[in-house]
Amino acid sequence: MSWTFSKRHSLLATVLAASSLLLAGITPAQAKETVNIGLNVSWPGFSFLEVARQKGLAEEYDLNLTIFEDPLGGHAALAAGQIDVYLSTAEYTPFTIARDTDVALVSMLNISYGVDKVVMTKDLSPEELKGRKVAAPQAYIGEILAGMWLDSIGLAPDDVEWVNLNADEAVGPAMSGDLAAAYMYEPWVTRVLENIDAASVVADTRQPRYLNTGIFMDAMYMNTEFIKNRRTAAKDMIKARFQGVEYWNENTDEVNQLFADYLQWSKADVESVVGTNGKYLEDGLYMLDFNEVAQICGALDGDPPHGIKNGSMAASVQLTNEWWVKLGLMDEVYDPEAGYDCSLTEELVDEGFRQSISAN
Repeated sequence: MSWTFSKRHSLLATVLAASSLLLAGITPAQAKETVNIGLNVSWPGFSFLEVARQKGLAEEYDLNLTIFEDPLGGHAALAAGQIDVYLSTAEYTPFTIARDTDVALVSMLNISYGVDKVVMTKDLSPEELKGRKVAAPQAYIGEILAGMWLDSIGLAPDDVEWVNLNADEAVGPAMSGDLAAAYMYEPWVTRVLENIDAASVVADTRQPRYLNTGIFMDAMYMNTEFIKNRRTAAKDMIKARFQGVEYWNENTDEVNQLFADYLQWSKADVESVVGTNGKYLEDGLYMLDFNEVAQICGALDGDPPHGIKNGSMAASVQLTNEWWVKLGLMDEVYDPEAGYDCSLTEELVDEGFRQSISAN
């Protein structure tokens, strides 16, 4: 598979940048325990710990949040111990296993309920698409979605030229005609559809072919030393995140404005991702509550939503790993249980923490 790269991020630069942002530490006047948290990109679904910070839902902690705008750079910072918690997409887990990094997936967060899409910029047959440029961020959820879409129309990954672009970076090349197709999410999908008459959505994660896989989700990762040495704080971060979701459910309009201010988005763009009913948006995100996450971990009885099976974490990681092999980014399938840790969720269940939220 050939790739064209728009930019390369060196690990050294990433770690140095993360260090300058995150290692301010605790001054003598501070009594709170600092937890360093990374968001892989500016995204409402990753921002519920900011709700917890602003609304005092984790009062014993100083939540220090950094938006990386670089998914792989954030993972490198987490593995290096520069941050303790990382909000990202779940498809990276097989790489943490293969590289034996000090990282574990500890909780699913939400389901991509149509927000992730592949957009074609012109009407091309599969044969005409061969050799054309298809954009997706390498080793990220969009590459798997684009790969699955190509597979559905009878094309192999090597049949196209891959261009390593995030969704926002792909808008300009798409509008200029340089790309035949691109992975995107809102608000960038609307930008392209409004400006290119021939553009169309050819794949989205609400379609059963993708939704039923259970792999298109956002997730919380933690550094394993943080889990080992600060276990109470680790559990409290999971709890605080879901308390942030509950606050949003009860105060949706207020929190959507909070997201807009924090991310420097318009409120309309925020609502195009998370909706206004405090639970889900078709063509957006389906926000999991804690009970649903515990069911996915197999820590609580009951069926998770949208056909996902109870205790399906291992199957999800394995299927993701299999797709990375198909796409040529990995050589083998690893033991999926080496990549996630449901013990924090299990302990919260044992301690009596429960949460179930519905759309308003």
